[in-house]
Amino acid sequence: MASFSKIISFSVLFLFVALACEARVLLQSPGFVQTRNTEFIINGSPFFFNGFNSYWMMKVAADSSQRSKVSDVFSQAAASRMSVCRTWAFNDGGSQALQISPGVYGLDFVISEARNNGIRLILSLSNNYKDFGGRPQYVSWAKNAGAPVNSDDDFYTNEVVKGYFKNHVKRVLTRINTITRVAYKDDHTILAWELIKEPRCRVDYSGKTLNGWIQEMASFVKSIDSSHLLTVGMEGFYGDSMPEKKAINPGYQVGTDFISNHLIEEIDFTTIHAYPDIWLSGKDDSTQMTFMQRWMTSHSTDSEAIIRKPMIFSEFGKSSKDP
Repeated sequence: MASFSKIISFSVLFLFVALACEARVLLQSPGFVQTRNTEFIINGSPFFFNGFNSYWMMKVAADSSQRSKVSDVFSQAAASRMSVCRTWAFNDGGSQALQISPGVYGLDFVISEARNNGIRLILSLSNNYKDFGGRPQYVSWAKNAGAPVNSDDDFYTNEVVKGYFKNHVKRVLTRINTITRVAYKDDHTILAWELIKEPRCRVDYSGKTLNGWIQEMASFVKSIDSSHLLTVGMEGFYGDSMPEKKAINPGYQVGTDFISNHLIEEIDFTTIHAYPDIWLSGKDDSTQMTFMQRWMTSHSTDSEAIIRKPMIFSEFGKSSKDP
């Protein structure tokens, strides 16, 4: 999703687990969610779930007078039998940043309220886009520090930028929640970490540059936190590892490789997104629906048969400009 302003906000996120067609909500119980082949499990039993995206939670929770909005959403979600929420664990620079003041994090409240309502969280650690900082902010920081960076794609290769990101990851994973007194890396309220929302790389459409970054960062995350699941945060675009798969893409590549990027050992499950009216701008509803059916079928089949990991359909949307 290129810009929040172009998309109607969506409240429900379809989460496809392996090839499951029917989701069941399990009340949160002690223990970390894990994977077994192409399914999610908890305490040895299959874990099926419905969920939603609420990217704004940490920003709202930074203002104590607005925190009731976070509580209300989790309460309504639990009442609707939703059990997973995907939200941001980043806000790089600007107003209401991740760390409100030294030692005070809005994210502490979000995790605590999720826990109180039996909701598990998928926490994204960065953004491909400029919203809430993302890659552009990291590169800007490095440039201001004198690092030889030229574009946002240096996020994946420049050692200074990668060091900034690793520092952020370590701070988040090892943080002790001031409300629950549980370190993030030890909190089973968190279902998974997501490295970056919708990574893209214009300087290398093959997916190889991004593959190197994913391998490095995934290994780093797991060296700190081996309990939680980890995913990349991809949209699902195919790359060069299986050229015949590129025909599934909406006519172009974005520098990712759905197959090779998810085959990395430290990555525990795959993800896809879908914005057919943006990716296939100008095409009629029938063409977009045909694309969607092929997109979902191909990725769920590849996740099961080639990658051998479960899949989550973690974002979809329709442009507000469409009728």
